[in-house]
Parts: sequence; C-alpha cells; structure tokens
Amino acid sequence: MSPDGKTHNQIDHILKDRRWHSSVLDVRSFRGADHDTDHYVVVAKVRERMAVSKQAAQRFGGERLNLRMLNELEVRKQYQIEFTNRFAALENLSDDEDINTAWENIKTLAKESLQELKQHKPWFGEECSGFFRSKEAG
Repeated sequence: MSPDGKTHNQIDHILKDRRWHSSVLDVRSFRGADHDTDHYVVVAKVRERMAVSKQAAQRFGGERLNLRMLNELEVRKQYQIEFTNRFAALENLSDDEDINTAWENIKTLAKESLQELKQHKPWFGEECSGFFRSKEAG
C-alpha cells in the first residue's frame, strides 16, 4: 500500500528461468496474511517434469517368456513336475549358507525350469533353429 493509503502496487513477484516458463501453472498472491509489512504471500503451482529416455523405458533386461503355453494342460503339468523336482533339492539347504548364494541357486533353478517357455519370434521356427545349431557345431 502506498503512503496515501489508496493505491496498491504489485511488488511481489516470482522469478523463473525462460527454460521453465511452461512449467509454472498458476501464481497467486494472498493479502490475508497480516504481518506488519507491505508484502503479500505469493504462491505458485509448478509442474514437475521428469526426463526419461525412451530407450530406457522400453528396454527389458530379462528374457521374454511365452506364458500362454501354460494354458495347455500337458505343458503346464510338465512345468509343474519339473519345477517341483528342481526345488526339492533346495529343501536340504543348511542354515549357515550365505543368503546371496541361496538366492542365486533359486534364481538359476527357476530360469532353467522356464527354458521351454522362452518366446521365439513366429518366423523363427525349427528350421532356423536347426540351421543355427548346425552352424555353431561345425
């Protein structure tokens, strides 16, 4: 408020970099806070943006599995038997074994039991697989 008591001047501002001008959504000043000053409380709503590369978002570190194969009764039973047999060996673990070693054993056994469920491209059939196996062998 000015010395004459009638004029109000805007003296409170928010500064931002030109790069972030589209991130400021709303700015408001609130006159209700009375604390013996000619300044008002200024509040801004700002949009926070996270930069994520598209490659990192689409990258998948693990192997793709064709879980639809488990809908077939024969494949599901075979997988359950193999899974049970592999993990039966883990029941005999001693308590003094390192937890990291035990986890690596479990992870390895789970991956080995999922070998038949690996997803292949539809165009990559047995003929292509046989060709690559023969090429690797000789």
